[in-house]
Amino acid sequence: MKLTIFALLATSAAAWTVKIPKVDIAKAAQGAAVAAAVSAGVVATPAFAGDVAAGEQIFNANCAACHAGGQNVIMPEKTLEKEALDQYLAGGRSEKSVVTQVTNGKNAMPAFGGRLSDEDIANVASYVIATSEAGWDE
Repeated sequence: MKLTIFALLATSAAAWTVKIPKVDIAKAAQGAAVAAAVSAGVVATPAFAGDVAAGEQIFNANCAACHAGGQNVIMPEKTLEKEALDQYLAGGRSEKSVVTQVTNGKNAMPAFGGRLSDEDIANVASYVIATSEAGWDE
């Protein structure tokens, strides 16, 4: 009888035990960091390609005086053509390299970092890379 009561109590106790779920500490910490950043108003946005159409407008208003049709009136060999960007652009032909060049300037090219927003510069970079791929209309 005692054995039966003990077995019954053990079974009942097992049914009432609280199971603690396993927690992935790294995921929990990452989730907490994101929640804290959002609640503080800090939002990290992933890097996306800029708006090519907006980039064309900004390019025409700010860059075309020297770079109309993808050319370069100051240094004719350093055009915005695909091959020239591969050869002459520091970092190679990429949006990131164009952003750096436009932001900081180089040689005769002035820096536009103080004149254009980061978004405008990213849009110009997207336009330059896309147009170098498709070919500039003269």
